[in-house]
Amino acid sequence: MFRCLYALPFLGLIALGERRRLGPFGRRPHAIGVVAGVFFALDLLLWQHAVLQVGAGLATVTANLQVVVVAAAAWALLGERPSRSILVAIPVMLAGVGLISGILGAHAYGADPRLGVLMGAGSAVAYGGFLLLTRQLNVGGPRPATVLFDATATAAATGAVLGTLLGEFDPVPSWPAHGWLLLVALTSQVAGYLLISSSLPRLPAALTSSILLAQPIATVMLAAVLLGESPSVFQLGGVALVILGLAVATARPAVRPVARGTVPEAEATPLA
Repeated sequence: MFRCLYALPFLGLIALGERRRLGPFGRRPHAIGVVAGVFFALDLLLWQHAVLQVGAGLATVTANLQVVVVAAAAWALLGERPSRSILVAIPVMLAGVGLISGILGAHAYGADPRLGVLMGAGSAVAYGGFLLLTRQLNVGGPRPATVLFDATATAAATGAVLGTLLGEFDPVPSWPAHGWLLLVALTSQVAGYLLISSSLPRLPAALTSSILLAQPIATVMLAAVLLGESPSVFQLGGVALVILGLAVATARPAVRPVARGTVPEAEATPLA
């Protein structure tokens, strides 16, 4: 809740600039942004519980199933048939998630790896819903700060309600915890998401695919170094399969050379 709350003043100022340049956003887009915020709150809640059960590194790898979730939802709801690479990647990633859950081996890392993986998969589903909704809002005239402001404000309110119902919400700010929350708000919530929204349309698909692989790899490595997390050999094998699946799912065929005087089709960029 506080991660989103602390981000709102900064997002609001940027969104105000978008409104002055582009005019009002409209009631329907704002309403869709609100729904996206509910999905985003569920994503954060489930992911943080997954971290407690299976560790930050493995929880983040599992949450990257959103690549498959978005493809499946886009096929079911929008009629966008998934590419062959995604269909090939699905069983590979699911096998990896199974290994991360600790179904093999006697010394799987985490308080409850299976519950952690289940919550991480739920986080991927929720984040997939957030991505699909925000993608629709940015079609035909992107306003990343406005969309993110609506979603973040709703996520803050939803987080407070869910945290209260679960008995986990502490409304009293304390130091240094809230200093870290402010840092997360400014980096991940404001700068991170705005940079993603601004940069993805400008990057070649191949480069984008490579960048998407950096997050799960870096998180597992940093979790081992900074937090002392030590997944089992089978769980690390599962991480390798999920990352392999991500690489396959986000791969794009090479662009064929075109004759001079013709315009090549724009490359599609995968969702982050």
